[in-house]
Amino acid sequence: MVLHLVEHLGFTGCLICFFVLLLIVDLIRNKNPSNFPPGPWPLPFVGNIFTGLDFRTIDKLAERHGEVFSLRWGSEKTVFVSGYKMVKEALITQLDSFADRPVVPLFHKVFKGLGVVLSNGYLWRAQRKFVVTHLRTFGEAKKNLETSIQQECVFLCDAFKEEGGPFDPQFFLNNAVSNIICSLVFGHRFDYHDENFLAVLRFDIEAVILAGSNQAQLYNAFPRLFEYLPGPHQKIFANYEKIVDFLKDEIRKHKEDWDPSDPRDYIDAYLAEMEKKKSDPEAGFNMETLVVATLDMLEAGTESAATTLRWGLLFMMKYPHIQENVQAEIDRVIGQSRQPTLDDRANMPYTEAVIHETQRMGNIVPLGFPKKACKDTTLGGYFIPKGTSVTTNLSSVLNDKSEWETPDTFNPGHFLDDQGKFRKRDAFLPFSAGRRSCVGEPLARMELFLFFTSLLQQFTFSPEPGVELSLEGQLGFTYSPGPYRLCVSPR
Repeated sequence: MVLHLVEHLGFTGCLICFFVLLLIVDLIRNKNPSNFPPGPWPLPFVGNIFTGLDFRTIDKLAERHGEVFSLRWGSEKTVFVSGYKMVKEALITQLDSFADRPVVPLFHKVFKGLGVVLSNGYLWRAQRKFVVTHLRTFGEAKKNLETSIQQECVFLCDAFKEEGGPFDPQFFLNNAVSNIICSLVFGHRFDYHDENFLAVLRFDIEAVILAGSNQAQLYNAFPRLFEYLPGPHQKIFANYEKIVDFLKDEIRKHKEDWDPSDPRDYIDAYLAEMEKKKSDPEAGFNMETLVVATLDMLEAGTESAATTLRWGLLFMMKYPHIQENVQAEIDRVIGQSRQPTLDDRANMPYTEAVIHETQRMGNIVPLGFPKKACKDTTLGGYFIPKGTSVTTNLSSVLNDKSEWETPDTFNPGHFLDDQGKFRKRDAFLPFSAGRRSCVGEPLARMELFLFFTSLLQQFTFSPEPGVELSLEGQLGFTYSPGPYRLCVSPR
């Protein structure tokens, strides 16, 4: 029959027929359900693969197709939600509708659906509860976490003082913030000149930048095709493999002198929980999950806060009058004879406003992390089937013109009332919201206040002579400042 068809149509005709058949199959397979969110017309087979997934492109598509629209990469469809009202509807009003995580191939290869960030169901609930409980046990419920941050502030300021000329603060800031998590997880900090730990920070920074590249996103669309092809995804996997080796070595050291009756840190507590939950394997307390959970905390506990601090120093150099106002409040409330404390926060509304505005303008995780519909639901009048990936555009919330007076301007006044008192804003969602909001938000807020005020108490920051500062960031998995060098003048 095939030979007869080839003889009748010819080889070229058969190829055309085969292509048309594949096209029909693709159209049927990827047909949207009734009342599915609209979006740009997808190409056959590859979908909207040539449409950028950066937040600025998503903003433009939202203007054209509405605050709830869809894109297709390969055969995977994602619904994007923009604007404060619709994001609030998705994350808060419909609290249980979008609480799962989809499989993101680029991260699934490393995290395997374990830990807290990328797990689901019973395992996620068990792991999240453990993390929250033990962050509180080893830190937030004790004064020693504040003391630990204050001590790290001293190390950080000393490191800044040792720099003679203009320098890039990135690794100092990453190391300082990471040391807080390391103290909680490993029970100790790492010196700023520890080459092994600096290498881990480099691997992490590089992986975060590469994860946002278009080439890496192609792996998410066609993981089987790109699995054995060269590209940035291979570098990401190699970097994470080295980080995981480092974590496994730390865990090995803990097991060698582990005393179940005297847990020193998170790893010790997790080892004890593994013994308790042997009869409940679905909770996921095992060595593999411990490695991933530790990687979760080291990444999430470092990247966002450290990057926010980098934005903060950049904004202070760009707007020296705001830097002067912060320092004036520090001098008035704290002075120079003691370190800042968390109790000072209530008496420093302007500094709090500047930190919040830094988070708003810094826009660290502009598209958040994707979620998945747990059930058939309706959003913005559109039908979203169970299992559909959903991305909430946090950038559009932090820059929503109906919520912020001057969204395109660095303006601490967004967080101050007419009397100069600090005011909360509903549309301030840098940590996302709902079931999947950032577990480490309380810790991050403590770190940002103490590190920022300590640095501004000790130094005045200015740009490298002859260099014009740019506020244009670089987009990886997070949105971070481009590399810059600063000068410090002791106060």
